[in-house]
Amino acid sequence: MKKILIAVLGVMLIGACASKKEDTSMFSAEELYTKAYKYLNQTKYEKSADYFEKVETEHPYSKWAVKSKLMAAYAYYQNAKYDDAILALERFIKYHPGNKDIAYAYYLRAICYYDQISPAEKSQGATLDAHNALNEVILLFPDTDYAKDAENKLKLVLDHEAAHEMYVGRYYLQDRNYLSALNRFDTVVEKYQTTVHIEEALYREVEIYTLIGLKNDAKRVALVLDKNYPDSKWNKKAQNLIK
Repeated sequence: MKKILIAVLGVMLIGACASKKEDTSMFSAEELYTKAYKYLNQTKYEKSADYFEKVETEHPYSKWAVKSKLMAAYAYYQNAKYDDAILALERFIKYHPGNKDIAYAYYLRAICYYDQISPAEKSQGATLDAHNALNEVILLFPDTDYAKDAENKLKLVLDHEAAHEMYVGRYYLQDRNYLSALNRFDTVVEKYQTTVHIEEALYREVEIYTLIGLKNDAKRVALVLDKNYPDSKWNKKAQNLIK
């Protein structure tokens, strides 16, 4: 991923180094950009973002301004200031939809959400945002390396979403709230069939149907599990339940 993130961020041809003075009102756009990039290479991301922002605010019509918007977003991202990065990227996307780096802007925004995904037992707002943003990259820029990487990451996002449904479903099952648990496991069966959680989800449905006395439904789901995952440990447990 790092290669993709930095590939588009090559330095524009720059002349002399920036002045030593910190009074940025005396700096040209080129000098501000140079200083910002130097801070970026030194991993001083906060200062780097600040100087890239100054290029845009102090020299909005210079040739450096548009590139600086994207560079500021990248510096924010590197500093884990995801909200600031996303805001900068959304401005770039809104005002420069035809820019040659627009695919990268969409991709970096998706990565900002992706890197904020929480463990399965916590709220999954960032997971949903990552899902939607990755989908945008795939749909809008299908023939790019960004889309290929987004597809791989989307598989992990789907698995994470399924894991959350399973976590909540198990909680309801332990609490004997069988209908709510069944709804969660059914969501996994219907929406996340390609994830690693499908086998357990089918077993949990067999388990719940058995607990509430719906033996025919339990056998029906157990048959699906046996047909598709005959060697699964969850299938063996399911078959033992319906004997």
